[in-house]
Amino acid sequence: MTAFWITAAVLAAAVLAFLFFPRKQRGTSRRDVNVSVYRDQLRELDADLAAGAIAQADYERARREIEARVLEDVAGAENRGQLPISRDRKVLITMAVAIPVLSLGVYFATGNPGAIDSPILNLETMVERLATRLKERPDDVEGWRLLGRSYMAMGRFGDAAEALARAAKMAPKNPDVLADLADVLAMMHGRRLQGEPEKLVLRALELDPNHLKALALAGTAAYDRKDYGAAAGYWQRMLPHLDPASEDARAVQSNIEEAKTLAAAKPLKGTVTLSAKLKAKASPEDTVFIFARAAEGPPAPLAVMRTQVKDLPVTFTLDDSMAMAPGMKLSAFRNVVVVARVSKSGEPQARAGDLQGASKPVANDASGVSIVIDSEVR
Repeated sequence: MTAFWITAAVLAAAVLAFLFFPRKQRGTSRRDVNVSVYRDQLRELDADLAAGAIAQADYERARREIEARVLEDVAGAENRGQLPISRDRKVLITMAVAIPVLSLGVYFATGNPGAIDSPILNLETMVERLATRLKERPDDVEGWRLLGRSYMAMGRFGDAAEALARAAKMAPKNPDVLADLADVLAMMHGRRLQGEPEKLVLRALELDPNHLKALALAGTAAYDRKDYGAAAGYWQRMLPHLDPASEDARAVQSNIEEAKTLAAAKPLKGTVTLSAKLKAKASPEDTVFIFARAAEGPPAPLAVMRTQVKDLPVTFTLDDSMAMAPGMKLSAFRNVVVVARVSKSGEPQARAGDLQGASKPVANDASGVSIVIDSEVR
């Protein structure tokens, strides 16, 4: 369930940062992309906590560790001129504030030296000043784009979308603006790029086939809909812009190889239905977990998907992208058992009162697997 987002976060940290390497296109700044990367990672950590994939203590520890490392990263960036690529699942919360402050400070300092009364202003104050300034200069495309990115860093996605839409209306052929708008629209819809966000990304690539943020987003969209071959193709197009010996290139190559492996693998497919005798005990909004575990081996889930009772009967597809932990993948075990559980608590752990059903042992690439939720957990 979280494997894709783990992969996407690592990919984003290792790939989107390449936007800051010297290139001939008019690209997104390193600071801008890292804001998006770190915001995605924070939401990934929150999603893991909500899904029960990590404990509250681990969640809090991760946040403390990241916040402690932020200052070191920021200080290092000032000295090196670039930010390091994230190797761990880092959630740079402080960075999400520091970057817009720095960007806005530069904007005001270069655009209007008299605009800042104090050398230190908080993000909210700078954003308010920028918004006021844009009322006087509504044709400032870069100003609207910066305002949109600042709102994104603050989590104000609706305001960010409005600002970036204005920039896109004035500069419909600016791939940077289109990619930023696609990013925020995806955030507004649960990080789903399908639909209008993906259309914007593809339009950006029509204008600039080598636009790295657009390539990364296009690959993510393809990966999300399980078109792994297309995802690998988009990400492959980023490699010529990288130093082959760099850690960045190695990280991207690793994700490309994973996507290619998934493209070649056969997923496990089937359907889940709820027994008529148990329908009265299930609410339409109850969470349904569908997962595969080894028929003989560790009991931990190998691949997990999540849906709701109201969606039953449902067709499911399980593959390695839905792994809960590295090394514990569906393809690693020849025979598996597929379990479907209606969770009354919304947690993945079975509890009394939950409803469930399971298949007989099947091959890890079987299709047509039928599961009926027909028993109650005691």
